[in-house]
Amino acid sequence: MKKLSIGLTALLPVILTGCAPIGAKSASMSLIYIAAAILSLLLIGWCWMGAKQDKWFLLLFSSVLVVNVGYYFLSIAKTLELALWCNRISYLGSVFLPLAMLMIILNVTKYHLPKWLSYLLLGVAVIMFGIAGSPGYLDIYYADVQLQIIDGVSSLKKVYGPAHFLYLVYLLGYFTVMTVVIIRAAIRKRLSSPAHAVVLLTAVFVNLCVWLIEQLVEIDFEFLSVSYVITELFLLGLHMVLQETEKLRKELSENTPPTPPPPAIDPLPVKQEDYAVQQERFLAGISELTATERAVYDAYISGKTTKEIMAELNIKENTLKFHNKNLYSKLGVSSRKQLLEIYRTIKATNTP
Repeated sequence: MKKLSIGLTALLPVILTGCAPIGAKSASMSLIYIAAAILSLLLIGWCWMGAKQDKWFLLLFSSVLVVNVGYYFLSIAKTLELALWCNRISYLGSVFLPLAMLMIILNVTKYHLPKWLSYLLLGVAVIMFGIAGSPGYLDIYYADVQLQIIDGVSSLKKVYGPAHFLYLVYLLGYFTVMTVVIIRAAIRKRLSSPAHAVVLLTAVFVNLCVWLIEQLVEIDFEFLSVSYVITELFLLGLHMVLQETEKLRKELSENTPPTPPPPAIDPLPVKQEDYAVQQERFLAGISELTATERAVYDAYISGKTTKEIMAELNIKENTLKFHNKNLYSKLGVSSRKQLLEIYRTIKATNTP
């Protein structure tokens, strides 16, 4: 299986370009850049005209547009200076594109970054663009770069400088975070279907695999621009499916009649004779109270607080609880509140 994977990886450029030499096929890649740019432009227009303008989708579509415009003009550049400017344009889109992908995936999986972290990621992208756009001014990203023209199609022949690995770390970091977020969301059931996780992972790994191929295989054009368009379609399709699902759920909840509350159960009426029995027991229990229990009873009737009773009788809280237990048992009540209620009822009844 490992040998098969390596073989397919090595054959992928040949499969995509056909059996002709790469130089002969490079011209057709210019048309692919144009087609990808036009598609991205149409998606930007669709996003602006839509009822919901998602800033991260706008950034994604704009980034892919900028990348492919840069690649196209690079393919027709006739001077090294112009080619380097086109290369900078391509990197302008490339450094912001993974940020847009991550934010869209976070929204789909219902995770939200704090604003300060979003601004930090934007700042890192700007710094990364400054490094990637330095060729022609500094030799930290490309130690050496030359313009080569094959069959009328221009490309840059590069010798990577010491800072080039930062871009590799930048992309791998984003791909890793995206993968972790998707797997975590699938495990925690933040996605409505396992198929959605598969779509998101596919969008990430398509770019990762194409990027790895470009690092391992020397080619004269950028397959990554094509994978970016595929990513656009994957994420847009999933976004539309989730929106439609959410819309159906909302309509279903609005059209479903609310569940009626269970009928209230009227409390059983207390018979008058029950009150009489309770009052008789209460009055009989008063005569059975000990001196301390009677003192506690009188203190409750007079409205004294627990602290005041303990201070007056010079007893501790546990002792008062012990007397309460005996007092309530003899009077047939379960609490101080019930004791006072029965006392007031008896007093009101016996008051002329």
